[in-house]
Amino acid sequence: MLSNTAHGFEHQHTEFTSVLQKVVVVSEDGKQTRVNYAKLNEQPEVLNAYLDSLSAVTEQQYQTWTEGQQLSFLMNAYNGFTLKLIVDNYDDFSSGKAESIRDLVSIFKSPWKKKFFSLLGKKRHLDDIEHSMIRVWFSYPRIHTALVCAAVSCPPLRNEAFVEDKVIAQLDDQMKLFLSDDTRNTVNLKKTKVLLSPVFKWYSDDFEKGYQGFNKIEDLIQAYRLDIANDQQEVEFLKTQKFTVDYFDYDWRLNDISTF
Repeated sequence: MLSNTAHGFEHQHTEFTSVLQKVVVVSEDGKQTRVNYAKLNEQPEVLNAYLDSLSAVTEQQYQTWTEGQQLSFLMNAYNGFTLKLIVDNYDDFSSGKAESIRDLVSIFKSPWKKKFFSLLGKKRHLDDIEHSMIRVWFSYPRIHTALVCAAVSCPPLRNEAFVEDKVIAQLDDQMKLFLSDDTRNTVNLKKTKVLLSPVFKWYSDDFEKGYQGFNKIEDLIQAYRLDIANDQQEVEFLKTQKFTVDYFDYDWRLNDISTF
């Protein structure tokens, strides 16, 4: 096992990158990814070993890390345990019983409230990582294009782990990649609208707190207008800020390679 050594935690998350490179498939235009869950289901050992190494980290150990190490750890944990949730219930998907992560509900509990792993010494669910840890402990609204909940309309799951020395650049790249995908975020000149992913509606509060200079969604659009726009006409239109913001519907189907 690589991730916990005699010298401490392996912050390059090599095992997780190995898993992602084997099962994440990138679209021809490079803007979307899907997961080969059948392959991951056949060979879950490396993923499980990596997740076990995350669960072995104590809160005391975590507190000694840099911010980049902490943030990378938590984002990789969210994405890794989401993959495990799908694999643990793969029979439901392969049989057609489930088509979406939202179908994995138990009595009175959504899949994001199911405590099926341990992290920092406590039994946790996915919402703990996203809402009680990352969104509380960090001021990086770009994380919403990095956490992937296994749905088609989610931001693309990277085929590499987040790592301490690159995490800020990776978050910026994720935002650019997501906003450049016209199926999720686009400009409609005829209707003078910018159509965004519902992700930006659900987490609009995080883009209104002044974090990274974002005080409103329009600030995000201006900061990334070159990525949202497809040509100079659209760039100039965005500069005018004379547009309304609307949102796409969300496709909750599993982000399996069969949906490409």
